[in-house]
Amino acid sequence: MSMAGAAQDTGPGAASKVRKGEVLLQVKGLKMYFPVTEGIIFRKTVAQVKAVDGISFDIRKGETLGLVGESGCGKTTTGRCILQLERPTEGEIVFAGQNLVDLDARALRPLRRKIQVIFQDPYSSLNPRMKTGDIVAEPMYVHGLEPDATKREQRVKELFSVCGLSPNLTDRYPHEMSGGQRQRVGIARALSLNPEFIVCDEAVSALDVSIQAQVINLLEDLREEFGLTYLFIAHDLSVVRHLCHRVAVMYLGKIVELAECDELYDNPLHPYTRALLAAVPVPDPEIEAKREHQTVKGEVPSPINPPSGCVFHPRCPLAVDSCRSEIPDLRELKPGHWVACTEV
Repeated sequence: MSMAGAAQDTGPGAASKVRKGEVLLQVKGLKMYFPVTEGIIFRKTVAQVKAVDGISFDIRKGETLGLVGESGCGKTTTGRCILQLERPTEGEIVFAGQNLVDLDARALRPLRRKIQVIFQDPYSSLNPRMKTGDIVAEPMYVHGLEPDATKREQRVKELFSVCGLSPNLTDRYPHEMSGGQRQRVGIARALSLNPEFIVCDEAVSALDVSIQAQVINLLEDLREEFGLTYLFIAHDLSVVRHLCHRVAVMYLGKIVELAECDELYDNPLHPYTRALLAAVPVPDPEIEAKREHQTVKGEVPSPINPPSGCVFHPRCPLAVDSCRSEIPDLRELKPGHWVACTEV
């Protein structure tokens, strides 16, 4: 049984109060392949980069789903497909009962208000020639949410206050603010359209550790205050554990494990998840010095030519002959705990 199908019956996630809500977003069999071409006049496709290769998951209202994995595994591409910044090669993205893949630009426009994004780099995502107040006000003007300029300015100042910024900073340019302040401006911009769902694409990875904690706490408070739903893309597992209800682990374009946050950290089942968690340093230097480190052999294969069968089998300590030919299904081994491995 596929996870997407089981989502309708038992719900592939934690038995928490959040998981009892209705499904806001469903991703079914999502694939995103980028063509590799050659030639100048007569261009032809010679290969495909399989950035995302048939993943399925759902997110319920008020939930934060963490999407983790090493660089190049397809996390950001997944987020871009959900935002419809990339049109998927195959699959469905169902938001509030509508398949976004089937909609054209005109039909997507009202839904774009409900789906917003917080980018990784708070400097490059802000227009350096615009004042921060105008940056936050622009989405409201474009979507006609607040036509009156005076009310729009007042709304911007309210959003600055909500995000922990002084309303006096609306006249500053992005380069006049710190990295943490710029990211708060990005959060205020995402909130300006009263969204239901926000994709946080490495939203704190470019910030200092002390500022990361402040921004994470802000995101948590905003989720509770405005009833937001997050897809939190990250590679810092400690940050994910603090903020997320469930965690999906990606490797080479596929989800290899998905479980409630505490269950995943306390009882990882997939060999790749175990390796990821083993790589997280322990703050106590005495414990860290005595701890046995588990290294993963080899390098990540190219997404242009991924391994046959299980994509992790060339580096997996549990691999058997069948792993080289059979693609493992994402199976529910425990209630809400899904694993794509035949040897656990």
